[in-house]
Amino acid sequence: MSNAKTLLSNKSGELWSISPEDSVLDAIRMMADKNIGALTVVLDNELVGIISERDYTRKVVLKERSSKNTKVKEIMSKQVYYASSDQSIEDCMIIMTEHRIRHLPVMDNKQLAGMITVGDVVKEIINDQKYTIKQLENYISWEENY
Repeated sequence: MSNAKTLLSNKSGELWSISPEDSVLDAIRMMADKNIGALTVVLDNELVGIISERDYTRKVVLKERSSKNTKVKEIMSKQVYYASSDQSIEDCMIIMTEHRIRHLPVMDNKQLAGMITVGDVVKEIINDQKYTIKQLENYISWEENY
């Protein structure tokens, strides 16, 4: 089974981040421009949080705050769950399920390597299952011919 690093290598390689001092409006614009649902929040090359569309809707829209006047650090999730690059896809799915998150940063030697989504993980699990099924079908076919 694949690991988080393998999954990252199948992605575009771009990781979008924002500063905790930036406005929430800047974060939402970046998410919209990049067609993504979350951004890592980085300060001095260190992961300090994550901001998602969920944070925005619950902490800005529903509380009638101003996106322009609210800073990312005011609404970001400071408790960041992450996977190490060598963790299996199954481990990543467990982390995401247990913490009810859809975006999981991946760390490689204490450095932010990228971010995977629940969609990335599910797609990889399905591909692994398809591969296993194909191998089993080939084995059965081979057995029947010998």
